[in-house]
Amino acid sequence: MDTSFHYLLMANQALLHKKLLAGLKDTSLTLGQPKVLDYLKEHNGSSQKEIARGCHIEAASLTSVLNRMEEKGLVERKMLNGNRRSFYVFLTDRGKNLQRIVEEEFLYLEEKAFAGISEEEKECFLNTFLKIYNNLYLD
Repeated sequence: MDTSFHYLLMANQALLHKKLLAGLKDTSLTLGQPKVLDYLKEHNGSSQKEIARGCHIEAASLTSVLNRMEEKGLVERKMLNGNRRSFYVFLTDRGKNLQRIVEEEFLYLEEKAFAGISEEEKECFLNTFLKIYNNLYLD
C-alpha cells in the first residue's frame, strides 16, 4: 500500500464517504447532502455562496445538491430583505432531524477512526491536519 500523504488522504476521504453513506442508507441522502446538513447546523440561513465556500463545493454543484434537498423537503430557500439576487438556505424540521442523524454518524465514524489512538495523539494529529489545511487553503 502506498503511504504517501496524497494517497492516504484520498483513500481516507473515499473510505469515510463510503462508510458515511452506508451508515445513512436509510435516510436517502446522497453524496454532498450530509456535508451541507452539517454546515447548516451551525450556519442556518446562509447564502448559497457561503455554503459553497464552507463546504468546498463548486457553486454549480451546490445548486443541484440544494435542488434535490429542497425536493426532499430538507431545506428551503428564502429571499431576505427583498433582495431578489440572493437566496438564503434554511433547514426544515425534516432537515433538522436528518442533520442530527448525520451528526451522530459523523461522531460514530470519528470514534471508529481514532480507536486505539490516545487523546494526545489525536490532538497532535488534528493540530497538524489543521496546519496542512491552512497551508493549502491560504495558498
